[in-house]
Amino acid sequence: MPEVIFNGPAGRIEGRFQPAKGRNAPIAMILHPHPQFGGTMNNQVIYRLFYMFKERGFAVLRFNFRGVGRSQGQFDHGAGELSDAASALDWVQTIHPDARSCWVAGFSFGAWIGMQLLMRRPEIEGFISIAPPANLHDFSFLAPCPSSGLIVHGDVDKVVPTKDVQALVDKLKTQKGIVIDQKVIEGANHFFDQKVDELIDTCGGYLDRRLAMADAE
Repeated sequence: MPEVIFNGPAGRIEGRFQPAKGRNAPIAMILHPHPQFGGTMNNQVIYRLFYMFKERGFAVLRFNFRGVGRSQGQFDHGAGELSDAASALDWVQTIHPDARSCWVAGFSFGAWIGMQLLMRRPEIEGFISIAPPANLHDFSFLAPCPSSGLIVHGDVDKVVPTKDVQALVDKLKTQKGIVIDQKVIEGANHFFDQKVDELIDTCGGYLDRRLAMADAE
């Protein structure tokens, strides 16, 4: 798992990149939780998601947003972090130009950034949003949401109440042409303490179904 440094809008960005063996293998980008509350690319959920995609043959990148770890710059309340994510995707695409598709997975703040990236990048064909902070950030930009995906949250999340995530899911489910899957993990808090295995199993099962559907087309 090579350490990588690439240029972003606010200076150098630090990441970990796993190349794919196949030339046209898909790309996955993994986006970490809130930088001001201890979120980094080494968060346990982010680390496990990274390997989940790697095991399925993806070229996978996780990276630190500006001001985190060895990434330069400072926290920018989402706007700069979205630019970081776009630059990171650009970088992976230069390394892996024949990728047949792209996925984005984000946790909490990273889920918010990832869903904004969806709106900008039509090549993203699938997403996994874990504990999207629907009560803290405006998700109305998803009009319409361009890709099908999975939204996972815990039923004892004290940071993002279930009703706020449910309202987001219900709104997205009214859109034609995409399918939003939802999984509520019983007993899981915002950080999925003691529930990470179940979370990763849920995400992996969803990804396997989507990949099988794509192969069947």
